[in-house]
Amino acid sequence: MNKPLNGLLIGCGFFSRNHLHAWADVEGAQIGAVCDLDPARAEAYAQEYSIPEFYTDASILKSGAFDFVDICTTMDTHEDLVALAVEAGVPVIVQKPFAPDIETCRRIQANAESANVRVMLHENFRFQNVFRRLREILDSGEIGETTFARLSWRNDIDVYTNQPYLTKTKRFMIMDVGIHMIDLARFLMGNADAITCINQSVKEGIAGEDAATMLLRHHNAATSIIDVSYASHRTPSLFPQTLGEIEGRLGTVQILEGEVLRIHANGTTREEKIEDDGRRWTSEPWIQIQDSVPKTQQHFIDALRSGQAFETSSEDSLQTYSLAEAAYQSADTGKLIEISSLEKVD
Repeated sequence: MNKPLNGLLIGCGFFSRNHLHAWADVEGAQIGAVCDLDPARAEAYAQEYSIPEFYTDASILKSGAFDFVDICTTMDTHEDLVALAVEAGVPVIVQKPFAPDIETCRRIQANAESANVRVMLHENFRFQNVFRRLREILDSGEIGETTFARLSWRNDIDVYTNQPYLTKTKRFMIMDVGIHMIDLARFLMGNADAITCINQSVKEGIAGEDAATMLLRHHNAATSIIDVSYASHRTPSLFPQTLGEIEGRLGTVQILEGEVLRIHANGTTREEKIEDDGRRWTSEPWIQIQDSVPKTQQHFIDALRSGQAFETSSEDSLQTYSLAEAAYQSADTGKLIEISSLEKVD
């Protein structure tokens, strides 16, 4: 077997624990060092996950010791960190959202492309087991050409305790979860060329939206509705499940609670229960999300080794980000926004 690719993980925050667990499950890769501005935290993570080295300065990327970098930091740091990786010629997998605004996304992508350094966004929703199976059903033609989708992600999980900065984030729900859902809609329904959106701030004292409802028009004239909320109270909580349905010209697939797909086609109905991976480090209620992390990272490593395209490359993810940007414009203006109206959209 080829020698494992050696990686550096930057950012020892809340979600990076899932990244580090996941890297231990990825074939053909290892994390050789972690980096965080807080030396105590960097050292603690290195010890906890048996990682040989820890650093506080991301310029260690220039050492030549690393074959890739996993950037697991907040979006305001991504431009500088990706630029550092590009300067060092190190391929990047970076957490979403790509950057605070679309202009910054474009600069990051153009800089990486000009240096021929590969960049992938960590869009893990599409790598959930339930949606990989749903994509297989759609590809089989069983329900025919898709015409409509509804994707709903609504719960009241406390995101503020572990990530208190979210209360002050003006672009909140769409950038935190909505952008995952937009990517998922593109994965299942194809690219979209227009969007309309209404945002809500339900929780008192937050700077941005904690709920949003979006309507997308896809290239084949299909439509999809995305609704997301951190202010939906239900017992038991639905976190982290995405529910909904996809209609085709020949049938429908419902996405039900408990990762169940109900397929209506050919005059019959059947159900498929999608099982989790049984990983030793996952735990309820996070399993559905956690299982998708090693699959996302395995795709990154496999593509690096084979030269195949990343599903969520920086170039592809600009289309997802353009829709998120347009959603905010729509919420601000009350208008349907054509993606072609955003400058430099491919």
